[in-house]
Amino acid sequence: MTMTMSAQRSQYNRDAILSASPVRLLTMLYDRLLLDLGRAEKAHSAEDWPVASSNLLHAQAIISELTSSLKVELWDGGQGLLSLYSYTTSLLVMANVKRDAGSIRESIELLEPLRQAWHEAAGQLSVPESVSTGESRELGVA
Repeated sequence: MTMTMSAQRSQYNRDAILSASPVRLLTMLYDRLLLDLGRAEKAHSAEDWPVASSNLLHAQAIISELTSSLKVELWDGGQGLLSLYSYTTSLLVMANVKRDAGSIRESIELLEPLRQAWHEAAGQLSVPESVSTGESRELGVA
């Protein structure tokens, strides 16, 4: 049985996620989070409310995942990052409920520097893709 191109791409994405190190998963989550916010912002501009809402809800789910994996006790900045995640979640709810484009923009402006910082940090680590759980804890992620 031959897989369609779409099915092959989905399988490749699943395999990439399942084999990724914790550090790589974190950067992937941030990449998707900012992609969702960009799509929500574009859909909002076009007044495509279902698409905007779908992307905002997915962004909220990603922030929820980031929040649940955050180990605030492992580093000094943990509590601040947790507060930022909480604030950003409230912005995304506001963006969705009140169709507030400013809240989407503010979320992007708050999260994009974090995405870049995590990518830089991940790039400086010279560890193989099979990072042990103990090493990932040092980064404050599960």
